[in-house]
Amino acid sequence: MEILEKKSIKLNQSFTTKEEAIKAAGQLLVDSNYVDQNYVDSMLEREGKASTYMGNFIAIPHGTDESKKLIQSSGISVVQIPDGVNFGTADAEKLVTVVFGIAGVGNEHLDILSQIAIYCSEIENVAKLASAQSEDEIINLLGGIE
Repeated sequence: MEILEKKSIKLNQSFTTKEEAIKAAGQLLVDSNYVDQNYVDSMLEREGKASTYMGNFIAIPHGTDESKKLIQSSGISVVQIPDGVNFGTADAEKLVTVVFGIAGVGNEHLDILSQIAIYCSEIENVAKLASAQSEDEIINLLGGIE
């Protein structure tokens, strides 16, 4: 099974809250059979404990340590939000245009997270992801992540 499949990518999405964006990223992980449905609740719980906002307009929501048993295989989802959604507060906005949902068997999530963070450390890479016109373009841009 590939770590990122076309069906795990949603382009041109719009959300009012970060919780909606996290649920969408989590549902893509569920729909691709990477995780059980309850993993999505764990992603929201994790966000409540510590923000998954990474800077450079990206967030990487994932489950808690306790939710590892809900992961069937390692995978990622990508949700493109051209107009952005706030992962901060009303007073301290943290705009996110690309949300990566991740699930990693064992400690694989650390490697996946690291690869995404390195790729997205270049703001022009994030801009390419945020303006990609197709799922294939996203996969090609992230081709080195495995």
